[in-house]
Amino acid sequence: MHDIRVIRNNPAAFDAALARRGLSSMSSSILEIDSARRTAILAAETAQAEQNKASKSVGATKAKGDESEFERLRALVAEKKAEVAKMNAKAKVHDAALVDLLMGLPNLGYDSVPDGETEDDNVEIHRWGTPQKIENAKEHFDIVGVKAGMDFETAGRLSGSRFVVLRGAVARIHRALAQFMIDVHVDEHGLSETNTPILVRDEAMYGTNQLPKFSEDSYRTTNGWWLIPTSEVTLTNTVSGQTLEQNNLPIRLTAHTLCFRSEAGSAGKDTSGMLRQHQFEKVEMVSITTPEASLSEHDRMTECAKAILEKLGLTYRIVVLCMGDMGFGARKTHDLEVWLPGQNKYREISSVSICGDFQARRMNARFKPEGGGKPEFVHTLNGSGLAVGRALIAVLENGQQSDGSVILPEVLHPYLGGKTHLSAAGYLA
Repeated sequence: MHDIRVIRNNPAAFDAALARRGLSSMSSSILEIDSARRTAILAAETAQAEQNKASKSVGATKAKGDESEFERLRALVAEKKAEVAKMNAKAKVHDAALVDLLMGLPNLGYDSVPDGETEDDNVEIHRWGTPQKIENAKEHFDIVGVKAGMDFETAGRLSGSRFVVLRGAVARIHRALAQFMIDVHVDEHGLSETNTPILVRDEAMYGTNQLPKFSEDSYRTTNGWWLIPTSEVTLTNTVSGQTLEQNNLPIRLTAHTLCFRSEAGSAGKDTSGMLRQHQFEKVEMVSITTPEASLSEHDRMTECAKAILEKLGLTYRIVVLCMGDMGFGARKTHDLEVWLPGQNKYREISSVSICGDFQARRMNARFKPEGGGKPEFVHTLNGSGLAVGRALIAVLENGQQSDGSVILPEVLHPYLGGKTHLSAAGYLA
């Protein structure tokens, strides 16, 4: 959520930042509601002061036997009490309207974020490896050795489209990838492994800006819980409502969880295979830090995601998302895109975003500066480290052989009992 004081102090700059997001000016509407709210608060405070002053005089007037003044003061106390209640109620209405308006506006990008409207305007900043040119390259679901272990037909009978049943060797490779990622992030990158719920309350979804704007993208149970679209929701909200000590920052967390997305806006897109599923697994990274350290922490998290891809030997590139392609809560995002020979293109496998204090304001998460002074809002960051299903796709497509087998990355061999490849018959060997 946005700081109303920043908007008050420089409404033109706020509108200019919204314009880079492709949105029309909003400062006038925001400040009109804010002014009405502040006017009502001031009126309530003034009436409260007058009520208190009259109340102090009531007893003394009664003692003096001045019945006329006593009745006047008593009536004045009642009048001011009613006025206080009325003005507080009015302020509450304006405050709710202001919060609703600010909650619906995206975060403002850093000046360094490139302008643009679509993914075509993203800017490549790094490339690792050389895209493989595999003759007659197949997509993951068409590789001979994979077919027996990737069952979309059964999943369709069980749950409908955009689900998959993984079997045998393919299921084991998928599990191995998740274990490998978690081990690297914990043992080499210093992240703290966390096991979180996948069902959360409204407040958690508001805290990480899935609500109110993106309710249709998530699943809700009949008793009001939400299935998490990513463990960013739970990991980030572990500091909700807290005031942390600066010397305990940064907090660096990772979790491997199931994730659920309705894919409401992707009808007809990536319907084949398991690239875009309603249920999937992801290893998430979240950092909670100070404003001064957040940009360097963003670079650090990007390095963590890069390391996973390089250890797997997967060719990738990094792009900085333009303003129009950047997520709602982000101030800056690095997308890591892995090379998929079956599609002959790069596809996103991780987004690493810095949110500044945007989520912290929604969660009311602060820290006490070491040098003293008022508590400040923390900065939050999140990123995939990586999407497990997409990593499986990349491993299978990049390791595919002409006979339908798949050579598997060396770093996975210890997780697979020393097996080195997926045979064309669908078993590990």
